[in-house]
Amino acid sequence: MVKQILIAYFTWSGNTRKIANLIHGEVGGTIFEIQPEVPYHSSYNAVVEQARKEIQRGYKPALKSKIDHIESYDIIFIGSPNWWNMIAPPVATFLSEYDLSGKIIVPFCTHGGGGKGRMISDIVKLCPKSTILEEFVVYGSGAGDAQAKLSAWLRKIGII
Repeated sequence: MVKQILIAYFTWSGNTRKIANLIHGEVGGTIFEIQPEVPYHSSYNAVVEQARKEIQRGYKPALKSKIDHIESYDIIFIGSPNWWNMIAPPVATFLSEYDLSGKIIVPFCTHGGGGKGRMISDIVKLCPKSTILEEFVVYGSGAGDAQAKLSAWLRKIGII
């Protein structure tokens, strides 16, 4: 049986989009950019402050669009930048809006020095009845070696 794959991600700077596109190139499937209804400010300092406040309040912003028939997907890649040691609020909204019970969740994270932070525990809380595979974590956009590391990771976790 062919597994149906969804690659859902949120990006602010474009780093997470780059990784999502690399994953898509390796595994195919449907790619979906998680976008808040109200876009984040283009200023890095403004976004950092807004994210801090949203995360402290547990705020989940409304999203611009939804996935139809999420039940048809078996494997869901979830991509987020590490914001204040957590998944970005739009990703928390996305994971909260769907019943992902029984799905295989494959996290990937971009960061500016904080590693994966509490990304996995965030996802486990929001998807308690899903199988969470080992995450892919990359600094920035991964520079020149992201593709090789990504391919090795996908093989390690049994996706390819």
